This record gives sequence, C-alpha cells and structure tokens, in this order.
Amino acid sequence: MRARYSAFVLDLADYLLTTWHPSTRPARLELDAATAWKRLEILESDEKDERGSVHFRATFREGRRWSVLEESSNFVREAGRWLYLDGNPVIRSLKPGRNASCPCASGRKFKVCCGLA
Repeated sequence: MRARYSAFVLDLADYLLTTWHPSTRPARLELDAATAWKRLEILESDEKDERGSVHFRATFREGRRWSVLEESSNFVREAGRWLYLDGNPVIRSLKPGRNASCPCASGRKFKVCCGLA
C-alpha cells in the first residue's frame, strides 16, 4: 500500500498499473500533475491467506483546495506479489483554519506551513 501511495506521489503510472490485478486494471491510467499528495494514514489492515485489505486516508492538495481520499482497498497475493483489486474511495473537502494543525502532518499551524503557498 505504501509503495502504491509513493507511486501516486511520484507520478509513476506504470508502477500503479503493474501492481493492479489484471481482472480490474484499466487499460491506461492518467494521473493529474496538479494533485500534490501530502499525507498517508493507514487506519487498518488485515491479511488472511492470499487476500488482504487496507483502510487508509490520503490527504492531498490541488491548487489551494485540500481534500482527503478515504478508501478500503482489497488486495490479492499472486506469485508472491500483492496486487490491488478494488476499493470504495470517498473524497471529501478539507477547509483547514489558519490556526489549525496543517493537514500535511508537519506539526505546525496551517498559517505557517502549507497555508503560505
């Protein structure tokens, strides 16, 4: 899961397609360069035999807008490699206040961190 998140951060569409199960893989994947991924939180994970699931929350920014993608993803292990099957993503907007903790998890206030950009 963390490797797939890193691939989104680094805009590595080929890696994402390679780690996507052939039964659900799209023909191509176009990533939006305007999306800046800022934080990944693994909320829960489970593994049983050759199946696994990961419930995560990923914070991102597009221009001045902040959002959170939350998903429970399903994976299957084939030939020793975990492949993404599917998930149910939910995206919601964030509106960080000036004095709130920055959504990027720096530990600083928004106004002196990402709120400056």
